[in-house]
Amino acid sequence: MKKITFTKMAGAGNDFIVIDKKINPYFNAESGLVGKLCKRRTGIGADGLITLHDEDEFDFSMNYFNSDGSSGALCGNGARCIIKYAYITERLNSSETKFLFNDEIFTGIIHNKSEIEFNLHSPNEIRRNFYIELDNRKLKVNYVNVGTPHVVIKISDIPKELDNNSSFFDDIEDVPVYELGRKVRYHKEFAPEGVNVNFIDVKNGSLLIRTYERGVEEETLSCGTGAVSSAIIVYLNEGINPPVKLLTLSKEYLTVNFDLSDNKFNKLSLTGNAQVIYNGEFLI
Repeated sequence: MKKITFTKMAGAGNDFIVIDKKINPYFNAESGLVGKLCKRRTGIGADGLITLHDEDEFDFSMNYFNSDGSSGALCGNGARCIIKYAYITERLNSSETKFLFNDEIFTGIIHNKSEIEFNLHSPNEIRRNFYIELDNRKLKVNYVNVGTPHVVIKISDIPKELDNNSSFFDDIEDVPVYELGRKVRYHKEFAPEGVNVNFIDVKNGSLLIRTYERGVEEETLSCGTGAVSSAIIVYLNEGINPPVKLLTLSKEYLTVNFDLSDNKFNKLSLTGNAQVIYNGEFLI
């Protein structure tokens, strides 16, 4: 058996297992192994697993795997955590970094020891205020793809009862995120890949958000790309200007900033806390 060392990290409550390939060159992120490691009761427990690789022309590259072993999606909080990891392992020459994620170039900034900024590309698709049919009711939704597909739903657009369109949710804590999120995630409108599903509400100047994550198949304490997608929608639909602060289920804030010019979201960024929880090892 071989010993693998890892670092458990979290970004605004979104938690990850980080495997440094420089230390663990023989680790292979097979989907079955990733699933076992991320399982809460019998494994380490995490929303996802990240492998970090050294690069000649960039500070590093990263690969991200959901807790079910699937890969290929952009992960905003995971990127922020790996930027923090690269910093504390002395891979960076300054507070700014350039790295590869899914063979695309991204950048980030370390503002202090805990506040990490991840800079994203402009969304490749936005669809606003359209309806899907769900349980014999029409539900108004929005769609944004920032490297990961997201549906954004304002809670005041969700009927409380299937046969009653006059009563809508007014408290985000009452929304059945798992039940409703799962139905939207697997809706035929978004097949075959499916979507992540974000529920949002504006209260006392803050944007509240809860997210059902595809690949985790549960509500998570926060979702970085979900926060970005939601900030874009509230700007377009509600006129809430950046920077947009979002209060997540973890009670930590994420801040999304951007400029809009030529119908493109430029300088799109996600900033928030990223921290090391503990270091450990396991045998394979």
